[in-house]
Amino acid sequence: MLIIGINYRPELTSVGPYTAGIAEALARRGDRVTVLTGLPHYPAWQIAAGTSRTLFSSTEVNGVRVLRAAHYVPSRQSALRRGAYEGTFLVAGAAALLQAAVLGELERPDAILGIVPSLSGGVLARAIGTGLHGRYGLLFQDLVGRAAAQSGIPGGGPVARTTSRLEAWTTGRATVVGVVSEAFRPTLIEMGVAPNRIRSVPNWVRLAEPTVSRDETRRRFGWTDGRQVVLHAGNMGHKQGLEQVIAAARLAAERGEPVRFVLAGGGNQAEALHALGADLPTLDFLGVQPDGLHASLLAAADVLVLSERPTQLDMSLPSKLTSYFAAGRPIVAAVPSDGASAREIERSGAGLLVPAGEPVSMLGALNRLRSEPVLAAELAAAGPAYAAVHLSAAAGLARAVALVDEIAA
Repeated sequence: MLIIGINYRPELTSVGPYTAGIAEALARRGDRVTVLTGLPHYPAWQIAAGTSRTLFSSTEVNGVRVLRAAHYVPSRQSALRRGAYEGTFLVAGAAALLQAAVLGELERPDAILGIVPSLSGGVLARAIGTGLHGRYGLLFQDLVGRAAAQSGIPGGGPVARTTSRLEAWTTGRATVVGVVSEAFRPTLIEMGVAPNRIRSVPNWVRLAEPTVSRDETRRRFGWTDGRQVVLHAGNMGHKQGLEQVIAAARLAAERGEPVRFVLAGGGNQAEALHALGADLPTLDFLGVQPDGLHASLLAAADVLVLSERPTQLDMSLPSKLTSYFAAGRPIVAAVPSDGASAREIERSGAGLLVPAGEPVSMLGALNRLRSEPVLAAELAAAGPAYAAVHLSAAAGLARAVALVDEIAA
């Protein structure tokens, strides 16, 4: 089995942990699994400290052969920089696979799985599958073409059509195509993917037990003044549209409302967001936390906030939602009402929806949760219940493994 995707462990958030989970599940049942991936860099968009900068490296991690190819990592996002990011991984990844084959570290795969994003993961999967007359499939964690159009990256609009055409090309000969959200299905059908080749493979809850009690966590981070703690934990990029959270924090400060917004994580917009909210007494920033402490943060908050740009409709389903559901805290989702995230929140019954880009509405929902504790408790209880039924790790991994078996069959 060959899996290709630019994100992998030790990255703690977004796509990487799910790709690693699939690879390790296959290895546990006895498959010989190789993963071609990039340098750990997400969500900070900086190569992780201690990472070898060699052009190619090969290690075994939890029974999986991990090939890493060095590539360009843009600290700031634009269409040109994102193109260089994808292009350098495409070239270096192909070279790394060739070297591994020459050294005898890579067998001819029975099945190839490309993880999208990155787009280069899909391109390599099709190119190698075609070149070896082999079978490949794709797993869409995001829609790259829609991302270029909807995420607000400078220069993204003009390249969206080209990216979408290339994305469609990657699907052309795929045995099956997996999607983490049913909202992706219409776009893939528009690309020419036959409906009977599309499989639902939603992500699962990655449960990490809190390592610090709720009270101790609130003491550690200074959340002891009785204010409502409203936490956003995860990537700080263009598509999150966290400017609306800072606008809500500014409005709360002007009104004297008992709210403390906390943005925890990193990303290519972190520096700009720090500058935008530096003067606000209603806003705190925290860096990326290890899994156990990350879970402690989620459990210690009063409300978890999901933020998206008003233009983000069906390009992605935030991976943080699975952790949010498991944390057992009410969610306020400032997202487009007809987007994938809104539909997932409605199905779960775990949160309140407010229009994206309207900080007044966000504060209104937070005030409602403060004044209606029974409602807050009902929303908090709905998340874990939904996750247990629909998002268990066993069920999620089983769906992913079934996708791989169908490629290889």
